[in-house]
Amino acid sequence: MSLSRRGVLAAGGAMGALAATAAGTGSASAAPGGGPGHGRGRVRTGFDRLAADGYRLLRGQKVGVVTNPTGITADVRHIVDVMHPDERVNLTAVFGPEHGFRGTAQAGGSEGRYDDPATGLPVYDTYLKSGQDLADIFTASGVDTVVFDIQDAGARFYTYIWTLYDCMAAAALAGKRLVVLDRPNPVTGRAALGPVLDPAFATFVGRREIAQAHGMTVAELALFFNAEFLHENPVRLEVVTMSGWRRSDFFDDTGLPWVPPSPNMPTPETALVYSGTCLFEGTNLSEGRGTTRPFELLGAEGIDHRWAAAANALELPGVAFREAYFAPTFSKFQGKTVGGVQLHVQDREVFDPVRTGIALLVTAKRTWSGFAWRPDNWIDKLTGNTRVRTMIDAGADTDAVVRAWQRDLSAFRAKRRRYLRYGG
Repeated sequence: MSLSRRGVLAAGGAMGALAATAAGTGSASAAPGGGPGHGRGRVRTGFDRLAADGYRLLRGQKVGVVTNPTGITADVRHIVDVMHPDERVNLTAVFGPEHGFRGTAQAGGSEGRYDDPATGLPVYDTYLKSGQDLADIFTASGVDTVVFDIQDAGARFYTYIWTLYDCMAAAALAGKRLVVLDRPNPVTGRAALGPVLDPAFATFVGRREIAQAHGMTVAELALFFNAEFLHENPVRLEVVTMSGWRRSDFFDDTGLPWVPPSPNMPTPETALVYSGTCLFEGTNLSEGRGTTRPFELLGAEGIDHRWAAAANALELPGVAFREAYFAPTFSKFQGKTVGGVQLHVQDREVFDPVRTGIALLVTAKRTWSGFAWRPDNWIDKLTGNTRVRTMIDAGADTDAVVRAWQRDLSAFRAKRRRYLRYGG
């Protein structure tokens, strides 16, 4: 069966998805070496399905791809390296996000403008570019269609979804079409969790009003963004959904290979805790950068066993805390031995990363006299409001802080539901 399509032109908030279907829709065909998957067939990504249909969606177009090292096929070839020699698609440019197209830059960095040695294609830097500046880059590249294919981590402050948002807005300004190739949310798409961003705190770690753990795929987010936030000037949007993926799937259920989407997201287990423990970027504690377990190890000089004991006493579902000591090789406390905790997720089905992150902030402040927020109140940008910081400073417990965002979260969940494209 050929890949049919419905454009998402979003005039008047219209939405749709390129949802059906290449051969094997519904449940993907089994493949050897597909990983755990509990006996299920391999999930087919948006790119896999696009390629299986002979790139018909891109026919007659000059194509540029926004991607990074995660843009791979099931047999771990990069999609740029696959498309470039294929006469059925006219790939003419690549656009690199934070960390770069080939992934050589650390957090807060990119690779700049260069010609890719492997393909000779021009690579344009999109990091921290938005609006007309980014639209001008798309225009200068000469492309007709911008394709987005990057693995997300499921958290509002993971910047690739805002690269997507910025590319959508810029493509609309430049008169370009944008196609999103979907990939799994590695921590499932079951639920949205945590505070919803207050627009007054919009930054590149949170452009618009979504929950801290959004529970959506990038294609679903693109549909949401176009209809909810870009409706005054929507992009000509089309998405290619996955086949075989269910909302309840963790990444190791998919049979897909994992590529670290950024240097400090080495495993799917990192993504599992990230939407909660990344909040420690807003404190004077190490969030584990410079260790082999970033965002699972947290600590600072002067912290001892009392923090782990206090966290364990809360009996949070699905997680236990081990007293831990480590010496980061870079970032906070570089070369110094610090004390803290390591998170051990014991039951990921009931684990709530955002509630856990708040509980760890509360207990760290109560058990370590040296606790402090970053002087620039970065925590407010991460949580999307002042409420989390001010409530913890006032002595609120975990339950009180979590209760404070429930009304906004319920409203987001109701709105989000209209854009979900997968069952299970």
